Amino acid sequence: MPRRFIPFVTNEIYHIYNQGLDKRPTFTDQRQYVRALETIHFYQYKTNLKLSTFLKLPKSEKESFTASHLKKENKHICILSFCLMPNHFHLLVKQLHEGGISRFASNFQNSYTKYFNTKHERKGSLFLDQFKAVRMETDEQFIHVSRYIHLNPYSSYITKLLEETQIYPWSSFREYVRPGPFDISDKEILFSFFKTPNSYKNFVLDNASYQRELDKIKHLIFEE
Repeated sequence: MPRRFIPFVTNEIYHIYNQGLDKRPTFTDQRQYVRALETIHFYQYKTNLKLSTFLKLPKSEKESFTASHLKKENKHICILSFCLMPNHFHLLVKQLHEGGISRFASNFQNSYTKYFNTKHERKGSLFLDQFKAVRMETDEQFIHVSRYIHLNPYSSYITKLLEETQIYPWSSFREYVRPGPFDISDKEILFSFFKTPNSYKNFVLDNASYQRELDKIKHLIFEE
């Protein structure tokens, strides 16, 4: 992965995203989406162990490693929202320690690419060499980008109905709508801007139709 010349600032929030080479599919079946989420979850923590090695450990060793390493105080980034699409991904993350985002993005993309290449008997890169990143400069930008990420399946017509969008399994929106014990995203920061969790859900859904229309013309106003 080429070196990024603009450093990430600790305690700042960034929208990071990338897509497959030539916009090729990067997640082609349910198992690959699941593996991608496992990879995202695992590499938000500071660890020198590879996910592939962790998954091969006996159950008791997995539990011991999880208890000692995969805990909140050992994170180098905080995942605030995410969405996996057939040929790209979006992540909204907060850097907690210097170099955290770069290490996370490198580990995630490299680990998942190796898994994908093994399954498809291919070699080489899967994603574009350099992921893109935008720092959230205001609270307003932060909450609007979170909404954009969570509406991505709907605005791209992967989910046709808003009800489907709320339960799209490869997005953190489902975690925000129906929080569970094994959620990946930390919802505290986003929820702090709204009176209730339901207020955030309405904030997202009330903009759905507009975002669909915007998506049709975004190739005219954004660089491809």
